Amino acid sequence: MITGSPVDLLTQPHHDTGPAYLRGRRSPGARLTARLWVPAPRAPEQVVLRQVVDGEPAISLLEPTDTSRAGTWWEGSVHLVNPVNRYRFLLLEPSSPTPYLWCHAAGVSDHDVPDATDFQILTHDEAPTWVADAIAYQIFPDRFAAHTDPADRERPQWARPHAWLDEPPQTRESAYAWYGGDLDGIADHLDYIAELGADIIYLTPVFPAGSTHRYDSTTFTHVDELLGGDEALARLSQAIHARGMRLILDLTTNHTGATHEWFTAAQADASCPEAHFYTFTSHPDQYEAWLDVPSLPRLDHRSSELRTRLLQGPDSVTAHWLQPPYSADGWRTDVANMTGRRGMVDLAHQVAADMRATMRQIEQATGRRLWLVAEHGHDASADLTGPGWQGTMNYAGFTRPLWAWLSNPDPADGLTWLGIPTPLPHLNGDAIVRGVRQYTAQMPATSLLRSMNLLCSHDTPRTRTALGSRPAHLVAATALFTAPGVPTVFAGDELGATGRNGEHSRTTIPWQRDESGHELPHVGATGSWGPVDHGTLARYRHLAAMRRELPALRRGGLRFVHAEADLVIWVRTHPDGDVLVALARDAADAVRLPLRLLPAAGVEDIEVFDGAHGRVTGSDDAQPCLVIGAHAPGSVVVKLRPGP
Repeated sequence: MITGSPVDLLTQPHHDTGPAYLRGRRSPGARLTARLWVPAPRAPEQVVLRQVVDGEPAISLLEPTDTSRAGTWWEGSVHLVNPVNRYRFLLLEPSSPTPYLWCHAAGVSDHDVPDATDFQILTHDEAPTWVADAIAYQIFPDRFAAHTDPADRERPQWARPHAWLDEPPQTRESAYAWYGGDLDGIADHLDYIAELGADIIYLTPVFPAGSTHRYDSTTFTHVDELLGGDEALARLSQAIHARGMRLILDLTTNHTGATHEWFTAAQADASCPEAHFYTFTSHPDQYEAWLDVPSLPRLDHRSSELRTRLLQGPDSVTAHWLQPPYSADGWRTDVANMTGRRGMVDLAHQVAADMRATMRQIEQATGRRLWLVAEHGHDASADLTGPGWQGTMNYAGFTRPLWAWLSNPDPADGLTWLGIPTPLPHLNGDAIVRGVRQYTAQMPATSLLRSMNLLCSHDTPRTRTALGSRPAHLVAATALFTAPGVPTVFAGDELGATGRNGEHSRTTIPWQRDESGHELPHVGATGSWGPVDHGTLARYRHLAAMRRELPALRRGGLRFVHAEADLVIWVRTHPDGDVLVALARDAADAVRLPLRLLPAAGVEDIEVFDGAHGRVTGSDDAQPCLVIGAHAPGSVVVKLRPGP
C-alpha cells in the first residue's frame, strides 16, 4: 500500500460505496454506476474495473465523464449477480512512477492485492433503513433509574443492596451489587433520552437471573420481577414507540445460567430433550461452559429442539419479544462471535440465519423492519456477509483504534487494551488510519453503517477514564457522531462518568427533581464517578443534532484525506454535500486542503470545537484552500457544497 505524507492521501484516487460514488438501486441483477475520482495530476490512459462474478474475474473498462484542473471522474458498471459482489479498479498510466495502481477498499497499492480488500456490495441488504439514521442509548437497567423504592421490593438472596450513589465494586462482586433500577424508571426519563438525540434504547438483558448483569438467565419466558416484570416491559415499549423511538433487547444465544429452567431439567434427566441443549462431558455436573465459568453453561446448537425453541418460528424466544405487547425492534445478540462454535462444530452462521428468518416472518406479517446486531470484540467481517447479522458492536473498527490514538490514562488505573495484557498504547494517527482502512475493507460498507460505534460499554472502562481527560473525551465524541455507523452512548458517558473496568463502569445516574417536577442529572451532584459534566452533555446533544441535520454523517461514504501523529481528517461523501471532519488530539500545524481536490464547489459552514481552528483562504495559485490546525485538542466540522 502507498503511504507517505498527508498530501498522498488527498491526491490518491478515491471510490467508496456510498451514494455519491455508487449510484443505482441495489437489487438482484441490477447494474450500478461506479464512479472513481482521479485527482490531478494523475492521468491514467485506462481505468479497468475488475469484478469477481461467479468466482471468476470479469474485466470492463471505465470511461472518463468529466475532466477539470482538479482531476477526472471515471464511470463504469458493477453488476449485482452474486450475494456478495466484489470489485476494484486498476489505473494504467505507463509514463508515471506508478504505472500500475490498484484502488481498493483499503486504499491504493502498486502491487497485486487479495480479493479480501475489494469493495463489497450485498445484493440483498435486508437491514432496515432506519438503522443508518439512528442514535442508540445503552442502558444497564439496574443502574439507570428506579421508579419504585428498592426498599419496598422483595429482593432475591443473591442481591446485595447498595445505596444509589455508592461506587460499584471493581470485581465480579459487582454482579451481585443491586441498586434497584427498574424499567418504569427508564420510562420516567424518556424525555431526557430524546433530548440527548437518541431514538433507540438498547437494554442489556431483562430476563430473571442470578445477577444484576442478567447474562446468566433462569428463563427466557418472562421479565425479571425486580425490573417490574412483563407488564413493565410492555409499558416501557409502548412509551418508547409513542415517542417514535425504538427498543432493542439483548439475548444470550451462546449460554444460559446454571439455574436456567432448561439446564436444571437437563441435569435432572439425561434423557430429556433439554439434556441435548448442552454438552455434558460427565452428566450431570461436568459440562461445557462459557470461558469455563460454571454458572454459564454453553448451549449446543446441534440440537434441533433448542433451535426451535430459541430461534425458529413464531413460538420461539426470538419471536416472542418482537411481538405485541413488547414489540421490540430487534436483538443485540450476546457473544455472537462464539455462538454455535465449539471445536470442530461451527454453526454460528446457522444461528444468525435462523434468527434472521424468524425476524423476516414478523416483518412480512407486520410491515415493521427489525435490526439484528451481533456482539463481536474483534474481526467480525467473516460473519457479516450472510443472511444473518446485519451489523456488529464495532470495537475492532472504531473503539479500539480511537482509544489507541486518544488514550493517555492515569497509569494508576491499570487499564489494559480491551483484552490485550498491555497498557493502553498511544499510537500516531497515520498508523490508526492504516489499521481502520485495512479492517473496514474486509466488510460490506452497509454492514458498517448498521454496526454500533461505541466509545465504551458496560463491558469496558469508561471513555473519560480510558482517554484520561475531558478534552480527549470531547474529541472522541465528535468521532462518535461523525463516523460511519450507529453512535451508541452508554448511559452516563454523556455526563462524564468514569470507571476502570466493565464492572466499575456500571454506574448510576444522579437524578434530582427540579422545581417543575422533572428529574434531571443534577448539576452539583457528585456520584460515585465524580461531578456531572453538563458541558459534555451539551456537546453530545449538539453533535447528535448535527448528525440528524446532515445526510452525509448518517448515510455517506468515507474518504480519509489527512493522517499524521496528532491530526486525522476524513470526509463523509454524499450527493447532498460532503462533510469534512478534523480531529486533533493535541496541537498540530495547520494543513492546507485544496477544495478542488476534495472535490467540492465551496464551503458552506465551518464549526470549530475547543482547541482546533479552520478557515478558508486562497492558495499560491489563487485556488481556495481549507486550512485546518489546532493549538490544543479539538475538532472541526465543515459542510461542503456539492462539486461536479
